[in-house]
Parts: sequence; structure tokens; C-alpha cells
Amino acid sequence: MRCLNHDFIKGRIFHIYNHAVDNCMLFYNEEDYDYFLSIFEKKLDKIPASVFAYCLMPNHYHFLIRQESNKEIFKLFNYAYISYARYFNNRYNRKGHIFRSPLQHIKVNSKIYMIQLCKYIHMNPVYADLVEKPEDWIYSNYLEWIKKRKSLLFEEDFRQKHFPDPQKYIEFVNSIRFLVPYFIESNL
Repeated sequence: MRCLNHDFIKGRIFHIYNHAVDNCMLFYNEEDYDYFLSIFEKKLDKIPASVFAYCLMPNHYHFLIRQESNKEIFKLFNYAYISYARYFNNRYNRKGHIFRSPLQHIKVNSKIYMIQLCKYIHMNPVYADLVEKPEDWIYSNYLEWIKKRKSLLFEEDFRQKHFPDPQKYIEFVNSIRFLVPYFIESNL
């Protein structure tokens, strides 16, 4: 369920996502992905947030993110929407909306749900048959989770607390098991 404006408070965690209008493409090439991420990163100075997981897909995106100030996190995405839509429409000689709906967001109130969302977000390109392994998709922060890349769009303390050994996260993401049995078996 979409959140109300008063739900956006410091410290709250959200799963934020959206799709392209009419299932069109949002990102056609590396330049498109990089442009969206660069606008997003630039705005983090003004609207602080911690990104736990993200994935940009050709026709949609997912972010698992915590609001780190009293500035509502949805404003970060609104800025990114407007800037990216201008870029996209100019680049591809089109007009109008590029996103299917207003920003979609769900409050995340459970650590178990949160960790399961990380897995879901990182496995999106695999589920969509874009790659065979999540580490092959460079438009997510999975590589940060497994210590193969560094970026501003990654909350390392969370990963360190729950998966201090990156190999354990790799095993978890590639398993078909649900989270609770995984925690019981691995004593996390």
C-alpha cells in the first residue's frame, strides 16, 4: 500500500519502485542507466538516504532505502523522475510521461522482510532472464554486497551486520530457501 506523506519520517525504511508507462523501456543502454544513477547520487547530498538494495531493470526499478533526515525521501525520487524524464524524452525524441504511475512505496517494518527484499531485488535480472547470475547485472548494488565494487549507493553496515562473510550472502541469494530457515541453519 502506498504511504501517506506523514509516513515519511527520519529512520523509516521503504521499498520504492515503479515501471515504465505501457511496459515500454526506461533504459535502453549504459548511458541511460548511468544518467539515472548520477542524478540520484547527486541529490543524496540534499536529501540524505541509505540505500540497502537497488536494481535498475530495462522497464522498471526497485530501491530499498532508509530516509536519513526529515526531508521526505519521495522528493529524491521526484527529482530523479523529472530530470530523467526530460533527459529521456529529449534523447529519444518523445513527449509525455515515462513512468506508469506516481511513485510506488511500501513501508518496511521487519528485518526478515527487509533481507528477503534485498534478495528479491538483486535476483530481479535473473528472474527476468537478463543474466544467469546476479553478479552479471551491473545496474544493481549486488556487487557491493559481495565486495566486488564500491559505491555511494550501498549501506555497508547493514550487510556487515547480517552477512559479514559475502559468501554467505551469495549462498542466500542463490538458494531457493526462505529467509527464516536460512537464519536458523547459519546461526545469523
